[in-house]
Amino acid sequence: MAKRNIYLDTIPVEEAVARAKAVLDRKALIASETVPTHEAAGRVTAGPIFARCSSPTFHSAAMDGIAVRADTTFAAREDRPVSLAHGTQFVFVNTGNPLPEGMNAVIMIENVVQKDEATALIDAPAFPWQHVRRIGEDIVATELLIPQFRQLAPCDIGALLSAGIYEVQVREQVRAVFVPTGDEVLDFHDRPEPRAGQVIESNSQVFMAYAASWGVRASFTPPVPDDEETLHRAVLDGLASGNHAVIVGAGSSAGSKDYTRRVFESVGRVLVHGISVMPGKPTLVAVTDERSGHPGRLLVGAPGYPVSAVVCLEKVLAPILAWLTGAAEPERATAQVTLARKTPSKPGMREALRLAAGRIGGRIVAAPLARGAGMITTLTRAQAVAYIPEASEGIDEGETVTAELLVPKTELDRVLVHVGSHDNTLDMLANELMGLTQPLRLVSSHAGSMGGLTALKAGSALFAGAHLFDPETDDFNFPFIARYLKELDVTVVNLAIRHQGLIVPKGNPLSIQGVEDLTREDVRLINRQRGAGTRILLDHHLKTAGIAPADVRGYDNEEFTHMAVAVNVLTGAASCGLGIFAAAKALGLDFVPLARERYDLVIPTAHMNDPRITALLATIGQNAIKAAINGLGGYETSLTGQVMRPGMGLG
Repeated sequence: MAKRNIYLDTIPVEEAVARAKAVLDRKALIASETVPTHEAAGRVTAGPIFARCSSPTFHSAAMDGIAVRADTTFAAREDRPVSLAHGTQFVFVNTGNPLPEGMNAVIMIENVVQKDEATALIDAPAFPWQHVRRIGEDIVATELLIPQFRQLAPCDIGALLSAGIYEVQVREQVRAVFVPTGDEVLDFHDRPEPRAGQVIESNSQVFMAYAASWGVRASFTPPVPDDEETLHRAVLDGLASGNHAVIVGAGSSAGSKDYTRRVFESVGRVLVHGISVMPGKPTLVAVTDERSGHPGRLLVGAPGYPVSAVVCLEKVLAPILAWLTGAAEPERATAQVTLARKTPSKPGMREALRLAAGRIGGRIVAAPLARGAGMITTLTRAQAVAYIPEASEGIDEGETVTAELLVPKTELDRVLVHVGSHDNTLDMLANELMGLTQPLRLVSSHAGSMGGLTALKAGSALFAGAHLFDPETDDFNFPFIARYLKELDVTVVNLAIRHQGLIVPKGNPLSIQGVEDLTREDVRLINRQRGAGTRILLDHHLKTAGIAPADVRGYDNEEFTHMAVAVNVLTGAASCGLGIFAAAKALGLDFVPLARERYDLVIPTAHMNDPRITALLATIGQNAIKAAINGLGGYETSLTGQVMRPGMGLG
């Protein structure tokens, strides 16, 4: 049996970066090269740069007007103008023209009265060097223009060229290669259709995109199988190709096929194995020695799960590579955000928490997205990320924390923050809203219907989706609003009537006909999370049928969306699950109807005039949108866009 890696002493990410900087000799590792000045933006200077030419190289006019000798104008007064002769006492000049011989001032043309073609009248004196750019006013030849280790900005290029610098010596770009590993990893070039246990390799391309933004010359290899000798050869090849850094994707954890640490130890010294950040914990950092044939180079083991890999790239690799060349470390803007939901965390580990964030009133409100190292969609849906400190057990609802912004701050004003029940129509609306002349981004935290109402009460959402059925009144949502939102005035707008039922495999091989079948030994349910309207609906039907939840196999197994329930059924992880018809249809599954329900948008009335809400409601009201909702299957739009009142039921 292969020996497993055991890593118990995780360290803060800052210490991991510091350890790498302490052993890497950046002056020896990164050489310099000469590049054309006009191509040098973003590069880091290898040494000081001194001006070759002055700027300007001659006295020049700073205004359109006439050039004069200042002392010929000293007698000029408003009631006694001075008359100057063209050619001998004044010369017409434009901005940037050399100052004519013998002249030392310029008078703006609007302050000149031209008596005739040869005579100008001046009614105010000019002082020496008035409106004149003197030689070397900006740059003086031989002076220090740019110091060493300066990352050149676009304006620096203009200054260099103005000073006659046509080539510059810069630090060479860091060269880095990403080596993905894993028997289960498929090369995306092949456009594969993954089977059970297989994944399409993507971390190398996330690295490539990051590297481009960092100014790193990056490359990647095809996936390497879980074989120690093959990985060892791939790392040596990466070093032999002239790379300053080799990043191995996956294989850094404690599995029996995780060979990255052993390979790194065979060619160098491991500095770090395990950082106290989740996701990202299995990160490896090492430096090569003489055994590699290329000592003093950086080795990094990035975790295989995508969110973990991103934490490793952003928090460990990026600052080290920036330091190697002397470039500015990538840094994001931060903002104070208010958490929409209580979020527990494990003490002893710093946790990266991805957030769906937008401005509500005077606050930026952030709803935590799903957590997990493999949840790549949290990277695409997030507007911010907060780090829960190692000593904390979590963040309370309503607590304000500092978060890194993943989007420009102004974009938060164009975000519609939804917290509540999941529905497939929300994804369709999100796409439509991004197509508006003034695009809006709909971000959703799937907290269930009750979670949505709780978020509204806390002021943590612009609106909530809910489909809570009350059997006593035979009505939807309003009995719960009356109970839980007593102090909040809300407007309820219907999005759709939808069909809920049991999602079952194609052909319904177990012949599941209703909730009564959920007590069978051969049936395993996948349930929705506590507080979800779908779970409340299931509990109602179980109670009506006289079935106790404890008698249903899988009752405690939870998912947060209808599509996740459908995927569990598709893959055989569950026999069935309660969900909407549209989810079953999307994955080619069968459906056993159980109920029709009203899915409403609950909006604080104070937000009804918010431009984002008005745009949302205008979109919902379009006939084309209603047709698209009907096209999803399992929806009715007879009430779509209407303001609902208590007792309306299903209309």
